[in-house]
Amino acid sequence: MKIKIHNVICVVYEVVFLSQASAQYHDFIQGVVVHKKVWTLKDDGGFPTSTNLNGETVLPFWSLESKVVKINKNVHAYREFQPYEIKLDDFINKWITGLEEDGLYVGVNWSGKKATGYDVKPNELLEHITYELEKY
Repeated sequence: MKIKIHNVICVVYEVVFLSQASAQYHDFIQGVVVHKKVWTLKDDGGFPTSTNLNGETVLPFWSLESKVVKINKNVHAYREFQPYEIKLDDFINKWITGLEEDGLYVGVNWSGKKATGYDVKPNELLEHITYELEKY
């Protein structure tokens, strides 16, 4: 799946305590497994990406609509975008493959005024989501 994206002029700062990033990641996994949805942002030009300090291109996702709405409201670079809902099955079966093929990382539950958080390879995220789904 080819995803139309454009790079937002915003660098993801990785000056986040590991415990906070770990908590955001765990919260993301639990949230998407329970609610069966994943959220991102979109405008007419596509989906926003950022480049982290390691030079990796990252597409952000959130586990709850309220989290993406907060980022949309509080982070200037994302104000022109709208929340976009993805069914978990579509995320697993279409998006993960597309993100992996495009060499993109997944930003999970970024928060704060600079939208910071944990970035993970799509297939690693898939392994964790699948593991949690097997528990239910």
